[in-house]
Formats: sequence, structure tokens, C-alpha cells
Amino acid sequence: MIKSHTKGYIAGILAAIFYGTNPLGALPLYERGITSGNVLFYRYGLTVLMLAAWLLLRKETFGVKWGHAIKFAILGSFFGFSSIMLFASFHFMNAGVASTILFSYPIITAILMVVFYHERLSWRTTLSILLAVLGIGLLYRGDGGETLSPTGILLVLGSSFLYALYIVYVNQFKTDMSPVKFTFWIIFFGWLTIIGYMLFIGDRLQMLCDALSWLCTLQLALLATLLSLYYINIAIQHIGSTQASILGALEPVTAVVISTFVFGEIFTFRLAIGIVLILSAVILIILKK
Repeated sequence: MIKSHTKGYIAGILAAIFYGTNPLGALPLYERGITSGNVLFYRYGLTVLMLAAWLLLRKETFGVKWGHAIKFAILGSFFGFSSIMLFASFHFMNAGVASTILFSYPIITAILMVVFYHERLSWRTTLSILLAVLGIGLLYRGDGGETLSPTGILLVLGSSFLYALYIVYVNQFKTDMSPVKFTFWIIFFGWLTIIGYMLFIGDRLQMLCDALSWLCTLQLALLATLLSLYYINIAIQHIGSTQASILGALEPVTAVVISTFVFGEIFTFRLAIGIVLILSAVILIILKK
């Protein structure tokens, strides 16, 4: 049991760190005029190809039962629409504000687990959520005084709610399928969701014309999508939905570190306090009595 929990915590931390590398690939692509729909299309599409190659190297079959296929379609649509709504919110508000609001998903996850699955919410979990939320709030680099767009807020909350549903549903999906195959089908149906969204809004496919664009897309696919989703699925299976979602507080910490050391943004005392609070939340949820 201890070994299983340790594996889950390590996987949750890795998932958060990998997901936090989003700025490395996303910012250069946006600077080149690539739309959010196209970024998601290439990101998911390359991830599907990499996971398919991984399965072939492992000599695993792609076949799944119809019942599992339906569940994967639901999970993929949750994950895909969560990404779509988050990226769409960037058109209505600062990305830092959106990322701050997005971190409401551990609270939503905890509420869903308590209401529908009667999970006991301990003082340790409650305090961890509060510390993490306070820390995330301090990581926001806002100018202050700006009026938030109701549309943007609804989009981010919708993204957060769908991601919480994804985390809860994965926790209830019991199967002996390998994590690689499990992740492949979720991303595949997520990719179909992205394609359907692009067709619906008329977002035409853009070509990536330079090596840096492809390198950025590859980084988003490998680190921020494939490895992130692979490890979060493992974490949920070993430590549960609520604790795995709290470890996600390390995502914005990683983003802040990248923004500071790669993009030259200023590191302030407020950011340092925010990181300390988040790390305290993560340590608290991992420590045993």
C-alpha cells in the first residue's frame, strides 16, 4: 500500500510539472499567429501518433471493448472541451487570471467526490486546498483594478468543471488496461473533439512552416500532453481524484519558473510566498500521520 501511494504521489508531481511547461511551446506559437484551435489540433494529433508508436513498440493491440470505447469517448470529450474552453478564455481575459480561476478544479473535484461517492474530506485535505488556492492567487501577475469578463469567467469555470469531471470519472474507471493504451484512447477521442470544434467554428487548418514551430508543437505534445496525462492517470489510480488534483498546484509553479528563467519575467517576493504556500500544500497532502 505504501509503495502504491508513493508511486501515485510521484506520478502526480511529474504530471503537474510536465503540464506546467505549456508556456514553452504555446507562447512562441501564438507569436507566429497560430490560432488556439490549430495549436490544440497539432498538439493532440502529434500525441496520438506518439502514443500509437509507443503501443506498437510494446506490441500491444489497439482493440477495446465497446463499453470501454464509450467511456473513452466521454473522457476524451471532457478533456478536449476543457482545453478548448480554457484556450478560448484567453481571448476574453489575461492568461494569468484564467490560470488562477482554473485552479478551482481541486475544490470541485473534492465536492464531487464527497457528494456522489461519499468520500470523507479530512482536515488535512481541506487545509491543503486552502493553502494551494492562496498560493495560486499570489502567483497571478495582474496589474490590478481590471474588470473581468463574465464570458471569460464562465469559460474558465466550465474548463475547470470539465477537468474535475474527468478526474473523478477516471477514478471510477476500473480496468487492467496499460496506462499507455488508456491514455491513447482518451487523447484520440479528445483529438476528434478538437477537430469537430474547428469544423463547427470554421477554424481553418494552418501549416507550420518553420522548424521552431514544429519543435514547440512537439514539446506541447510530448511533455504538456502525453506525459502529463499519462502520469495523472497513474496518480488518480493510486492516490485518488482529490489528492491527485491538489498536486496539480505545482503546474503554475513550473510555469512561473519557466517564465522567470526562460522569458525573463521578474521574480517577486509575492511569487516566492505563493510558491512556499503551494509547496506546503503538496507536502501536507503527502505526509502521513
